Amino acid sequence: VQLQASGGGLVQPGGSLRLSCVVSESIRNFNYMSWYRQAPGKEREWVARIYGGGTTDYADSVKGRFSISRNSARNTVYLQMNSLKPEDTAVYYCGGIKGVTSSWGQGTLVTVSS
Repeated sequence: VQLQASGGGLVQPGGSLRLSCVVSESIRNFNYMSWYRQAPGKEREWVARIYGGGTTDYADSVKGRFSISRNSARNTVYLQMNSLKPEDTAVYYCGGIKGVTSSWGQGTLVTVSS
């Protein structure tokens, strides 16, 4: 399975970006889809997940600012990021969990800076 993340870029603090992750197979096959991020010099950090039934979870650091969603017909998962802060700067990765198997795509860089 392949996952292709896109939508990253440079944005000013307080701005918004929407990341997309296109999956090469039906996202209905996955138990849940997740977004992670990795800032320079730091470990990878979980950001958000969406379960097959539509339930969502968020890390405390992004709760109220980020929103994960999906379009099953397009096999695409989104991460809407609002009120961005410099500390949100990272490479963002999407992943899918199917049973005990996880699949990951390449990341997309988000830089929040004035």
